[in-house]
Amino acid sequence: MDDVAVIILAAGKGTRMKSDIAKVLHRVAGKCMVNHVVESALGVTQDHVHVVVGHQADQVMAEILTYHSVHFAFQEKLLGTGDAVKAALPGLDASIRNVLVLCGDVPLIQRKTIQDVVQVHADANAKLTVLAVQVDDPTGYGRIIQGVDGSLTAIREEADADPAEKHICVVNSGIYCFDRAFLESGIQLIRNTNNQAEYYLTDLVEIAVSKNVKTLITKASEPDQVMGVNTLEELGRAQVSFDGIQNELS
Repeated sequence: MDDVAVIILAAGKGTRMKSDIAKVLHRVAGKCMVNHVVESALGVTQDHVHVVVGHQADQVMAEILTYHSVHFAFQEKLLGTGDAVKAALPGLDASIRNVLVLCGDVPLIQRKTIQDVVQVHADANAKLTVLAVQVDDPTGYGRIIQGVDGSLTAIREEADADPAEKHICVVNSGIYCFDRAFLESGIQLIRNTNNQAEYYLTDLVEIAVSKNVKTLITKASEPDQVMGVNTLEELGRAQVSFDGIQNELS
């Protein structure tokens, strides 16, 4: 996949972890979460992995560089996922046509899962592909909003969801694949007029719909793979799930 770059979002503080350590530096199976994600990303591209750092940037970079050679971008202010991706775009090689975005706090994501996302996206010549998952309890996740024909119309962050939307159990994993040209143009249109005053990458869905460009939803078969870790309790659950996945693979 020579024309694909991966951007990993790893700039956040992770205040809900109640720890002085940056969230992505917490360990699962003896390895920092972000390094699990980098290893999966290397299954898509060896030369075009870009990690966005911010909070405790030096420590995060040092930990990653101990094991992997990647590129870094710096998010000066933590203004949301859209702003984080925007910080990484200038560093992409001119050859890149598609951009996969991953979160640094999803340590269970497997190489094959994200390889499949990129392949589905490329085969369909889509401008935006979202990896979704069906869960029993959608609390805390962005909801996948679909039209009557099943088409993707929006991703609604929980803080902005209305009561009906909060009952939707098909949720956003935070993993996307974008056509580069669409990403670079669309990201300039994102505004921070929301309850968090942040620039949401998810707003690109509504921008894509408004421009009538092709969007896709693809679903992960295993919800645990896209489990985001935001608390120490979730960190413990990730460790248990990691052990289960490794047993299945063996």
